[in-house]
Amino acid sequence: MPDAQLLECFPNPAPAGDTGKRDFVIEHFSEEFTSVCPKTGHPDFGHVTLRYLPKEQCVELKSLKLYYQSFRNEGIFYEAVTNRIADDLAQAMQPKWMVVQTDWKGRGGIRSTITVEIGQRDA
Repeated sequence: MPDAQLLECFPNPAPAGDTGKRDFVIEHFSEEFTSVCPKTGHPDFGHVTLRYLPKEQCVELKSLKLYYQSFRNEGIFYEAVTNRIADDLAQAMQPKWMVVQTDWKGRGGIRSTITVEIGQRDA
């Protein structure tokens, strides 16, 4: 069962608005994401790209990895995975802007990419 409580955050080390500080974009790539197709029970393999403009908080990487791994045995569609990750990360970090993109390995000749964007990059 995916567990958002696994997500830990730490203070943004350079929040915009502070003297000498600036906005910056963080990108994290996970190449070993797995979940289960709820229709067939077969494993789904994908890559998750997280790109965000932090406000006050940044996500800690070990906690992000453990959070992603909590989907391993979950029967869930690609679209639901991507939206769930975006919702959970938005709740934990409250970024200014964030994109979560999942790229799924092909099965039956079809590959899928799902993208969720939250907030505004130039806000």
